Amino acid sequence: MTDVTATDHDHWMRRAIALAGRCPQVASAFAVGAVIVVDSEEVATGYSRETDPKVHAEEAALNKLDPADPRLAQATIYSSLEPCSTRGSKDRLPCTDRILAAGIPTVVIAWREPATFVENCIGVEKLREAGVTVIELPELADAAMAMNRHLDLS
Repeated sequence: MTDVTATDHDHWMRRAIALAGRCPQVASAFAVGAVIVVDSEEVATGYSRETDPKVHAEEAALNKLDPADPRLAQATIYSSLEPCSTRGSKDRLPCTDRILAAGIPTVVIAWREPATFVENCIGVEKLREAGVTVIELPELADAAMAMNRHLDLS
């Protein structure tokens, strides 16, 4: 795996944020974008509600890859919002569980999930407890929040 610089993180997060801009806007969910990168190459992307009204960005991106794809063990997933630790849709796995099952070792986020829909998202904590490297880019949080301003972000 090649060394990833802050410039690389900025580039891929901006790509994830651009994908979030494609999300159909709804009052009941965040607009989120995700990009899976291996060795500086984009291997999958996704955004909230891309394929159905309940699909999350990370889920949409992961669904485009074979779960046994060996590249996942060297991948970084960029998500414009902290991966969920609980789903409102109880019939689906939280994105943190999906990332852990895929074996992705690095997660990069722009902002943490506020208590708008889930009282206490612990995606970052759950990932770190499992040994995943989580990098936060708070300097891109405002850009990632932009398409979610219609929601209560407190």
